[in-house]
Amino acid sequence: SATLSGVSWYDLSSVEIGLITSGSLYGALIGSALAFKIADFLGRRRELILAAFLYFVGALLTALAPDLAVMIVGRFVYGIGIGLAMHAAPMYIAETSPSPIRGRLISLKEFFIVLGMVAGYGIGSLLVEIVAGWRYMYGTSTPLAIIMGIGMWWLPSSPRWVLLRAIQGKGDMEELREAAVHNLCRLRGQAIGDSAPAQVNEMLDELAYVGEEKEASFTEMFRGRCLKALIIGAGLVLFQQVALFLRDIITGQPSVLYYAASIFESAGFSAASDATRASILLGLLK
Repeated sequence: SATLSGVSWYDLSSVEIGLITSGSLYGALIGSALAFKIADFLGRRRELILAAFLYFVGALLTALAPDLAVMIVGRFVYGIGIGLAMHAAPMYIAETSPSPIRGRLISLKEFFIVLGMVAGYGIGSLLVEIVAGWRYMYGTSTPLAIIMGIGMWWLPSSPRWVLLRAIQGKGDMEELREAAVHNLCRLRGQAIGDSAPAQVNEMLDELAYVGEEKEASFTEMFRGRCLKALIIGAGLVLFQQVALFLRDIITGQPSVLYYAASIFESAGFSAASDATRASILLGLLK
């Protein structure tokens, strides 16, 4: 939607449209690579706060962009936030939610991603015919980024991450243990009762055991039972990625989602607003 509105504003070529569209993807690639170093250093909570800040800056740069270069930079910055958030969100959910509902909460992340896509198509259909409507479309991300940042600022750090810092010797063990108990009580409320210290001790024992396991050499992965586990685990991941790759090649799903409005316009929806509204149906089917 924003692309259709911006094409006439900047008289964009197909290459320039591709750069704007893929800018967030390149940013997400960089963000995903950085996440491995940032996650344990900042923690899942602060990583999500950083992602919200990058969302805000990226959306603001794109919405107020005086030229194409600034718009692409804004999309790239926004994409870095995507990479960090997609890494930290499932980890934070998994580490803070009770085991009986953990799977459902993690799967809800994907549901809300698709819901956000549908909402984006809907907002785009309302703004596409407004003069410089693309600026407002990108700008609608800024209040959502603020809400996300405030929400994560209010939430406590993951108790598991706090205990991980204790295991790594990055603070006083007893103080960090008490902080983990406090955070767990905040997350679970009265439902946790007096079992918080016991649950924290269980997490601590598990992390200590994992820490001992990490002392094994790299070559041990390729011997005995470790080799069998490696083959099974790597094989499943490889099969999944190959299946997804083939699905994307055969269906063209990512390209269709990114260029939905443009595709519908080329298919005969002469008005940009009609093409954008047709994209809503695509989002619902997704």
